[in-house]
Amino acid sequence: MGALASMAAPALGEPGAQRPRARGHTMPADDVIESARLSGRVSFAVADLSDGELIETRGGAIAQPPASVAKAVTALYALEALGPSYRFRTQIVATGPLRNGRLEGDLILVGSGDPTLDADALGDLALKLEEMGVREIAGAFLTEDDALPTITAIDPALPDEAAYNPPVSGLNLNFNRVHFGWRAEGGDYVVDMDARARRYRPRVQVARMEVVDRSGPVYTHSNSGGLDQWTVARSALGAEGSRWLPVRQPAAYAADAFRTIARVHGLTLPSDAAEVTPVGDGGQRLLLADHVSQPLESIIEDMLNYSTNLTAEALGLAASKARGGDPRTLADSGEHMAAWARRRFGLADVPVFADHSGLSDAARITPEAMVQILVRAASAGELRPLLRDIVLRNASGAPDPSTGVTIDAKTGTLNFVSTLAGYITTPGERDLAFAVFVDDLAQRATLDPGDPGRPPGGRTWLARSRTLHHRLIDRWARRADS
Repeated sequence: MGALASMAAPALGEPGAQRPRARGHTMPADDVIESARLSGRVSFAVADLSDGELIETRGGAIAQPPASVAKAVTALYALEALGPSYRFRTQIVATGPLRNGRLEGDLILVGSGDPTLDADALGDLALKLEEMGVREIAGAFLTEDDALPTITAIDPALPDEAAYNPPVSGLNLNFNRVHFGWRAEGGDYVVDMDARARRYRPRVQVARMEVVDRSGPVYTHSNSGGLDQWTVARSALGAEGSRWLPVRQPAAYAADAFRTIARVHGLTLPSDAAEVTPVGDGGQRLLLADHVSQPLESIIEDMLNYSTNLTAEALGLAASKARGGDPRTLADSGEHMAAWARRRFGLADVPVFADHSGLSDAARITPEAMVQILVRAASAGELRPLLRDIVLRNASGAPDPSTGVTIDAKTGTLNFVSTLAGYITTPGERDLAFAVFVDDLAQRATLDPGDPGRPPGGRTWLARSRTLHHRLIDRWARRADS
């Protein structure tokens, strides 16, 4: 698993500095790591926030997949490019005047890339139209989704039914997932496909499900005639249940849901599929209604707590565009973020970001570089308040608040990849930044990414790696206070 890396140069906080020397006598962590009985490799770096110097490092110069820890970098990237008070704005605009309840022109649902837009927000927009007295439109119902590039899936190699692998667009709805529900009735199944939120549950037509007799696979998916056509194996369904599935045509999905909701508010929109019109079509536009998101800081806090992949990708793409880039793929935008991170945090090497969520295992960053980013971010007070509070677990694996150790961190999980990075406050009130990366890429390489099942041994490996994270944190806190 490697010996302690030799270090040179004084502090992580100095731009362009070489890796610093671990100060003091560093006790080997091999006993803790070996007791975890994990295959693969374990690397980490820990620094004192008071001066940025490394306290301990092990394999800290080895670039490894960060998994969702990458979202912490994305958060900083978006905060600098967009600002903490930035809000996404979804609009309903018209190309003609409103006369006696009739809109003399087209009605356009204009997206801004808001990753948090849901059916309730669409309901609020429809209510505003109702209050204005809009009852019919003379023209077409259109959508505009080019605020961000449309990307059909974050990682195309993953299973079709993976709801954590949605598309990204300038017009997103319900994290680009459709709710599939089923119940047995009269010897068959009744299925529903809807865009539900708390107050609204509009049924949609652009995503359809058919129950078929087969032993496997559980799901199949195809795009046909502008529709998401799903089938599910009857043998996989119980008496009733539900799950979320990704949609692959997010703008059409949002338009379909809005059309259904608008009908509830007295506005019948054309039933044909919504077209997509480019921004800046040269025509006069009248703003009828808009929905403004929560401020960016709140969006990021939710992203870091719930690890929402769509949010990370939308924020990363929006940040790249705000910085003058024109990314057409997630990898393009990831390159922009990697170059920014090197300059912004004085990294010795350029990290690799294949996306902004960490869903791709092609991403690479070293634990030392991650700690360097965390140290710099802490001095500006940018990230720590937004990270998730984690309670240290004791030797039996149960949360133990009595340890007095405070952890604010971001977790990351892929099959045979487990990461954790963030901040520690010890009982003696010393503040540390840390990153620990655990992976078995050889084992991961044997997996079929299109197989939705859990790999053999994967759950046990993950549990052991998470236990190791907490044992290392406990060790660092004890040693820092000694």
